[in-house]
Amino acid sequence: MPVAAISYHDGPSIRDYCIMIHSMTAYASRGESSAFGQILWELKSVNQRYLDVSPRLPEEFRVLEPQLRERFKKKFSRGKIEVNLRYQPDPAAQAATLELNAALAQSLLRQHEVLANMAGSAAEPDLVRMLAWPGLIIEQRLDFESERARALKLLDACIEDLSAARAQEGRAIIDMLKPRLAGILEQVAKVRHHLPEVRRALQTRFEERLENLGQDLEPGRIEQEVVLQLTKLDVDEELDRIEAHVAEIRRVVALDEPVGRRLDFLMQELNREANTLGSKSVAIETTGVAVELKVLIEQLREQVQNVE
Repeated sequence: MPVAAISYHDGPSIRDYCIMIHSMTAYASRGESSAFGQILWELKSVNQRYLDVSPRLPEEFRVLEPQLRERFKKKFSRGKIEVNLRYQPDPAAQAATLELNAALAQSLLRQHEVLANMAGSAAEPDLVRMLAWPGLIIEQRLDFESERARALKLLDACIEDLSAARAQEGRAIIDMLKPRLAGILEQVAKVRHHLPEVRRALQTRFEERLENLGQDLEPGRIEQEVVLQLTKLDVDEELDRIEAHVAEIRRVVALDEPVGRRLDFLMQELNREANTLGSKSVAIETTGVAVELKVLIEQLREQVQNVE
């Protein structure tokens, strides 16, 4: 017998909402060059129960770590985020910071002349070797305050890119959730459709077995057996709860807040109801539905693990 198409109207569907969920898996990078050098940020995010920021910064930029962490805390609530900053100083800018210690150079030349006179030689000083004399070349440090400010400004833009990438991945997760949620409701509809037929078949088999026994049974015992068998088939509550969980998932994914932990809980509840349905199964129809529900719920759970 074909299963009649059943439509559920237990609230707005996912497509009726402005989707808000974000994935925890994403990547973003931003680079910028100036007269001082090149700055490149790379951000990699994966799923994690809590927010875990792991920065890798050059020595000159490590002072920025507290400000960096604060920026990520304001934007994200979950995920392991690797933050990598690469800084390549401009060679021309580095060369412009080199200065000769003129006083030390003059002193070295005078000492060379004195030594040459003492040795009775007119050898020219080895200027290349003199350049390696400690302190002869003074390297002025770059203005890292301005470079740090530039790095933070570029980081803010990169964080926005990462947030946008996580939102885009969230939309992809929604696209994966929709058919599976619809599939769960289809399986529930199958069970509801087949239950009357299963009950009739079960009652018929039970009556046939009683007739084949060929002996009288106490009426109270018969009633107990009937109640026991009907209890095994009483899955209306489980089916109602599964539908309610699906409706709640559709509502939760539209909230403008992190919902990953709530979805994790709903996956556990769905799985519990599917297990109960399977344990009460007394017919091939309901057993097959219970297995299919477990498959769909596991597919949902795999996707939900990436939701912030």
